[in-house]
Amino acid sequence: MAKLLTIIINPDPILRKKSENIKIEEIKKKDFLSFILDMEKTMLKKDGIGLAAPQIGRNIRLIVVKNEGSKHNFFMINPKVTQKSWAKEWGEEGCLSVPLTFGKVERHKKLTCTYLDPQGKQKTLRAEGILARVIQHEVDHLDAILFIDKAKEIRTITEEEQKSLR
Repeated sequence: MAKLLTIIINPDPILRKKSENIKIEEIKKKDFLSFILDMEKTMLKKDGIGLAAPQIGRNIRLIVVKNEGSKHNFFMINPKVTQKSWAKEWGEEGCLSVPLTFGKVERHKKLTCTYLDPQGKQKTLRAEGILARVIQHEVDHLDAILFIDKAKEIRTITEEEQKSLR
């Protein structure tokens, strides 16, 4: 059964360390599958729409992204953005590792991403809108970049305000 993991909070140095690629032999291990299911459970329980391994203390290139309208979320191992649209847009972002903080970040509207799935199969995903934004946000985590490094109009809210947003 999947367990809840602890979210690493900024300014923990783990969040500022580049993540390593995951070897195919690691993907095949039973404890790796358990780990990604733990990440998924943690993301969902914390009301996240994406979670990167550094956010739970592991500097490996693994992200989980919520797939709105589907029962199956994306588990992306060694994700690599291979194409980005010229068009960009600003949007508000927050982060489980930077609690109670929001800011506007400019991101590419569309992208193409290659990654390995939990079975070690190469996949390609074309994303736009919120899905493209979340993938860019989470891949930034793997590269030791936080949204606050790119954000404008950064604001902090109280815990009471956050509760009213739910």
